[in-house]
Amino acid sequence: MAAKIRLKRMGTKRKPHFKIIVCDRSAGRDSRAIEELGFYDPSQNPPLVKLNKDRADYWLSVGVEVSDTIKSIIKKNKA
Repeated sequence: MAAKIRLKRMGTKRKPHFKIIVCDRSAGRDSRAIEELGFYDPSQNPPLVKLNKDRADYWLSVGVEVSDTIKSIIKKNKA
């Protein structure tokens, strides 16, 4: 099974927030997640990011694909 780390949209119209999840690569954006890794809220200034770094590192070591947005979030979060 090929998996991917991506965002799952939550919230209401014009007030989105996102969950950072691991899911099947072929699944849709809001489909069932294998594991939830964190939370991202871009509406706050600065954007709120809560990420379980241990689990994210585990999934990255296993070789999971990562979306471009998640790559930038992880990069900013490690600094």
